[in-house]
Amino acid sequence: MKKFLKTTSLLLMCSLLLTACGNLQNSSLSSGGGDTNKTSVQTTSSSDSSSYDVLLSGGKYKTSPISGLTAADNTNQFNSRSFESGLMSLSKKQFSTNNYVFQEGQVLTASKVVDWLGRKSKSNPTGLNPKDNGSKDENKRAPMYFQQMLEEDYLTKQDGKYKLAGMSIGIAMNKIDYYQKKQYGATYKTSISTAEQKEQGERIAKEVVKRLRANKEVGNIPIVVALYSVAPQDTLVGGTYFQYSISKSDSLGSWKDLNYRNQMLPTVNGENAINSSDADAFANFKDHIQNYFPNLSGVTAQAKYDGDTLKSLDITINTQFDGLAQVTSFTQFVQQSASKYLPSGADLDISIQTVDEQQAFVTRSNGKFTSHVYDAD
Repeated sequence: MKKFLKTTSLLLMCSLLLTACGNLQNSSLSSGGGDTNKTSVQTTSSSDSSSYDVLLSGGKYKTSPISGLTAADNTNQFNSRSFESGLMSLSKKQFSTNNYVFQEGQVLTASKVVDWLGRKSKSNPTGLNPKDNGSKDENKRAPMYFQQMLEEDYLTKQDGKYKLAGMSIGIAMNKIDYYQKKQYGATYKTSISTAEQKEQGERIAKEVVKRLRANKEVGNIPIVVALYSVAPQDTLVGGTYFQYSISKSDSLGSWKDLNYRNQMLPTVNGENAINSSDADAFANFKDHIQNYFPNLSGVTAQAKYDGDTLKSLDITINTQFDGLAQVTSFTQFVQQSASKYLPSGADLDISIQTVDEQQAFVTRSNGKFTSHVYDAD
């Protein structure tokens, strides 16, 4: 099995860290129930009540050792961000931003998750993907269902120390499993039905919770477990979470269905817009900025819906600007245009970039805009 390490999405990191006002609080950390391994830690103090304060260790942000580990490569770049941001959104239903501090998962180790993502075998008895049945036929082989895993930790301050008080686990399930019949050969694919994806996801989630509960660091804290459908490689949007459960004991609670949908704007291949008003609003925004700044290579968006309600727009604007003054004025114009034309109830992440580099970004969260131009004094 291959390991693929990917850097954390820039805009997701911004949503965690740029909202921090810079006030830091010193404390000592206990990552579990015991008080050993005490370490000086700090937390950012977020100016946005809808964002988590972030736990820092020794003044540094701690990344999860399992970040980016996948069972097989998937070239769809949108999956990673949707996987992370979607889990955090679900976590907020259980772990209030006013009462919990966020930290990327520190309980699960890379070696353990690599084994879990592998096929079950004599040499890997903890593998959560099925045994290889030897078939290479797309309809007869045992596919790889379990693609990726994500851990988020939520801590509270107890007796002057930050302790693990909640956890969220994302379980990414393949909709299509890509494979080779021989090493370095052509790529084939096995399609996985929605029912099979759901059945296998629930099986894997149940076993993951059982294993986590055996870890003394976890104990009986609440665990949010969410199942994510990985978007195929040939799509221009990320995947979505389709159900979640909350475990408050050794077992899982009842599963709650989710009706999340993603769509590319402008729509492609004759696809009907999920919401024609949202599609028209984006088209007006796109036309407006292209009329004033014609040297744009493209303007696209990933629209994220909960049912028929638009929750967010992730917009990418490809430019050919060279000068700092051009980028700065364009960024200001984009923010003004977004405020005028785009649906007011949706969060926005707008990335302004060339083929080679990120130039600027504009975000809107809870109605408040933030922007930044790189390399500007």
